[in-house]
Amino acid sequence: MKINFNIDYKTQWGETLYICGNDPLLGSGNIDAALKMHVDGVGLWTATVDISDKNVRNLEYGYVVRNDNGSERREWGGCCHSIDLLNAAESYDIYDAWRDIPLDKPYYSSAFTQCINRRNDRCEAVVPAPGFLTLSVDAPTVGPDEVLALCGACDSLGEWNPEKALPMSDAGYPVWKINIDLSRTILPIEFKFIVLDKDTRALKAWDGGDNRRLASMTKNRHVSMVVSGMRFRDPRALWRGAGVAIPVFSVRTRDDFGVGDFYSLTKMVDWAVATGQKFLQILPINDTTMTHTWTDSYPYNACTSFGLHPMYMHLQELGRLKDKARQAYFDDLACELNNLPTVDYERVNEGKLQFISEIFAQEGAKTLNSSDFTKFLIDNEYWLKPYAAFCVLRDKFGTPEFGKWGEYAEYTQAKADRVYTENTSQMNQVYYTQYHLDRQMRRVHEYASAHGVAFKGDIPIGISRDSADAWINPRLFNLDCQAGAPPDDFSVLGQNWGLPTYNWEEMWKDRFAWWKSRFCKMAEYFDAYRIDHVLGFFRIWQIPMTAVHGLLGVFNPALPYSADELKSLYDFWIDADVHTKPFIMDWFLNDFFGEYTDEARERFLNGLGHGRYELKPGFDTQRKIADYFSSQDKTEKNRRMCEALLGLADQVLFIEDPDGKGKYHPRISAQYTYVYRQLNDYEKWCFNRLYNDFFYHRHNDYWYGKAMWKLPNLIDATPMLTCAEDLGMIPACVPAVMDQLRILSLEIQRMPKDPSAKFGNTWNYPYLSVCTTSTHDMGGIRQWWEDNPQMAQEFYNEVLHQEGAAPRVAEPWICDQILNLNLKSPSMLAILPLQDWLSVSPDLRRPDPFEEQINEPSNPRHYWRYRMHLNVEDLLGAETFNRDLADRVHNSGR
Repeated sequence: MKINFNIDYKTQWGETLYICGNDPLLGSGNIDAALKMHVDGVGLWTATVDISDKNVRNLEYGYVVRNDNGSERREWGGCCHSIDLLNAAESYDIYDAWRDIPLDKPYYSSAFTQCINRRNDRCEAVVPAPGFLTLSVDAPTVGPDEVLALCGACDSLGEWNPEKALPMSDAGYPVWKINIDLSRTILPIEFKFIVLDKDTRALKAWDGGDNRRLASMTKNRHVSMVVSGMRFRDPRALWRGAGVAIPVFSVRTRDDFGVGDFYSLTKMVDWAVATGQKFLQILPINDTTMTHTWTDSYPYNACTSFGLHPMYMHLQELGRLKDKARQAYFDDLACELNNLPTVDYERVNEGKLQFISEIFAQEGAKTLNSSDFTKFLIDNEYWLKPYAAFCVLRDKFGTPEFGKWGEYAEYTQAKADRVYTENTSQMNQVYYTQYHLDRQMRRVHEYASAHGVAFKGDIPIGISRDSADAWINPRLFNLDCQAGAPPDDFSVLGQNWGLPTYNWEEMWKDRFAWWKSRFCKMAEYFDAYRIDHVLGFFRIWQIPMTAVHGLLGVFNPALPYSADELKSLYDFWIDADVHTKPFIMDWFLNDFFGEYTDEARERFLNGLGHGRYELKPGFDTQRKIADYFSSQDKTEKNRRMCEALLGLADQVLFIEDPDGKGKYHPRISAQYTYVYRQLNDYEKWCFNRLYNDFFYHRHNDYWYGKAMWKLPNLIDATPMLTCAEDLGMIPACVPAVMDQLRILSLEIQRMPKDPSAKFGNTWNYPYLSVCTTSTHDMGGIRQWWEDNPQMAQEFYNEVLHQEGAAPRVAEPWICDQILNLNLKSPSMLAILPLQDWLSVSPDLRRPDPFEEQINEPSNPRHYWRYRMHLNVEDLLGAETFNRDLADRVHNSGR
């Protein structure tokens, strides 16, 4: 059968179109073997192939533009066109359109196609047939209670009467198709797509823009004609939805084991449905078990990017122990732990792991011998076996630091096999645990999808240096440095996460396979995701291992200054001895040490003359200082001494590039250092110019290229809706990349992105955004109001437009107004923390708002243990509140 490809595409000089597909004539998916097309001189590119294999039933293909300079441009989605060849016509004439990223890309995500606009009862598929014209159009915004139809000027298309319009097939939703009998249709014709009510067929919307026109075509009863690549122009108001954010561990139900688990989420889904919400956002759920202590509670420091945390297992689903005494023990323990106001991380995990061990000994063999388990093992063996070996060795050696594992310090497949052979039962228990966690999370995800609620997950920017990922693939990570963040509203000293940075050049060698696998695994449980610290895909804040504070970090990648650049461009003459080493002078020591100045000078400093000092060798890095004081008595004096010495180590104006000697980064927030104070006014002016250029202008094009090198490969690996946490020090290139890739930004009213504004203007939020009142890294509305009385007063007068003094606390009516500002914003999504949803109710809000903050980002050893103060069952029973909330959501247009 012959297939004639046609596409209208205006190329530039030196460009040629190619077509690549799953047939050998189209390169078998190999872009280097793609078929070259021919142009008619105006812009119509054509190619013909003769497929002799009668067994070919579906052809998938895509177009590629190649430039003589070696560059390529591909369509959105790769092989994004397909045609069914089941009817085996003699010839197929295909008229395509180039597929760029659509403006409404979020609607193509699984959050819409599988949840919000989920279509359960689909029509029979439309297959191109001889003598028929197949029209194909993308229409992802059509709701589950609606159908798309074709209405046009001729009799066969209803003569513009919507009641006679032809319903299209949604079998390939969001693509709709219809076959038109060419023998009954006079070409050319004008037509439009329309939206009808699925049940009543009442008209809901006409296709926007001018009438579409189908030109004359040669009719042949042996030829099948296909016109594809059209997109429905929905004239209706843009969809906006609401959602709730809460960590899984924070959910509280009556049958928990002292912590929320995966099955607890089904009741949160029920509450979302009852209140008209469409999204449920949670924190990372990967296993973080390192030391079996509360320090493992940090969800952004996982020991695996693929395995799930055993803490989230719903134990009842595993069965009951035959030993009645032991079962009674666990039942009593669950009741005791569930009555606690917060998560007792250590007792919860110890209890759950013990139960899993005992139920595995009793029931494990049945699971391991099941066909479902066998399939799970085959599908996940690439990460599961190394992870299980990691868990066994971690517990055997009593540390996750694999460098201390002797012969197992370096991973090989053979070593993992040996661990399995020598520890078969322990490894199988890990398999068993992950199998049931996967099974439970999939069930909950399907439950949410079936109820029209999308799960939004969280992809941490980093991985632990003591993780299975780092053990298995150390080449992918820079284990000799730390990731963090520059100073911001969360921490004036910057943040040091202690996580390794990524070796992107090494990752590129296999086209980011590790990242794609990570995203694809996540897509098994989620329909949307939040990229934690998306700025890290442009550049990461890299901190040396010798540092503790984030202030001593530098951007990587970056374009540091040479000494010559500083002189010629800014007339700043750098003195490496003064500007890159801690600047310590006698005249300001008292500001750091107070009454302990004399003792500190004697114990920790060496004199250099002229009132200048240096830190003694045993204290010349922040890491040495922190390690020394960690072994000293925990007294107020030692705390002050430690903080003062750490502060002295921060007193530098420049940081020499770790990979390029003689290249310099201005130290972030250097204007607050004593070394900056000692500059004269002209030197300060010069430094401020180079500082502003470096942090706000110099890297924009450079970082844009770095982000566009990475992000398209990753976000196109799955159909999930992509959202990003784009807070902090935002380069100008970030909004451009996010807009181009249709990534939803994060908008928080009290953290405006306009540096000249006190508060964000909710009415000006971009549509492609997620707005929220708070995040897990900050207190809720009520805590912020009480913590910042001056800001609260300004907000009260300037944003809420209230007169007089602001109330001391955020009363329910104030919280209600703040929520309404976010709900009525243009943002596609308004996802608010549960704490802030409840703040509008005097009966349901937590008595003490200071008990609601989930994380304190300035404290790297924060204990993550927040739990709801009421059961979800009680929340579901608050029918009046839920009805009012549903009305509030609906009346806001969400």
